[in-house]
Amino acid sequence: MCTVSFVYANNSFLLTSNRDEKITRPSAIEPKVYQLENKKIIYPKDAKAGGTWFVVDEFGNAIILLNGGKTKHIAKEKYRLSRGIIVLDLIASNSVVSTWKTIDLTDIEPFTLVVLDNKQLFQLQWSGEEKSTDDLDINKTYIWSSSTLYTPEIQQQRANWFAQYMNENKEISSEKMKSFHKNTEPKDAKNGLIINRDNLLKTLSVTQAVISGNSISVKHSDLILDEEYSITF
Repeated sequence: MCTVSFVYANNSFLLTSNRDEKITRPSAIEPKVYQLENKKIIYPKDAKAGGTWFVVDEFGNAIILLNGGKTKHIAKEKYRLSRGIIVLDLIASNSVVSTWKTIDLTDIEPFTLVVLDNKQLFQLQWSGEEKSTDDLDINKTYIWSSSTLYTPEIQQQRANWFAQYMNENKEISSEKMKSFHKNTEPKDAKNGLIINRDNLLKTLSVTQAVISGNSISVKHSDLILDEEYSITF
């Protein structure tokens, strides 16, 4: 939920996410298939709030959450609802982007969503006061870093690492994207892709969806328990 990349390669959508969290937060429940409204979905469940930061439905639509909007905000002590629940509310709808335009986000902490909706890519942001909707080009590559953890300068540095990796790897695969998310700048414990800030804040997991035609798979690496999970529709 704090580093997300998007690549369209070999007729497959590759969405990969690193979850950075306080180590005091309970371990997430590994990805499972759930029935929600009129569709099946796969997601790892946040054991504390019951929502998720990464979800894919059986039709190949996906939502990935990042904490914070465009700029870093000052967090309030309490909010009305977890952002991870908003993610589930959106994926349950017939159209994520259409529902986004009407959903009430009053008293919800700022966040960014990377959305694949009907094979179209969007960035949706909530500043705490207003929403924004940006259409993105699926033929381009993207990386996002959470504004709550990474300054604009560090976000740009990470974008440069990503651009360099893409230039050096002309044939991109899901395995290469997971390698990027797991192995980039391993000596930089503060701002590398896998962080460990004084054993208080760590990258807890790496989750990836591979969406190719009617084939949808989710792979999840729990870095704390050193467990690997794979599930498909």
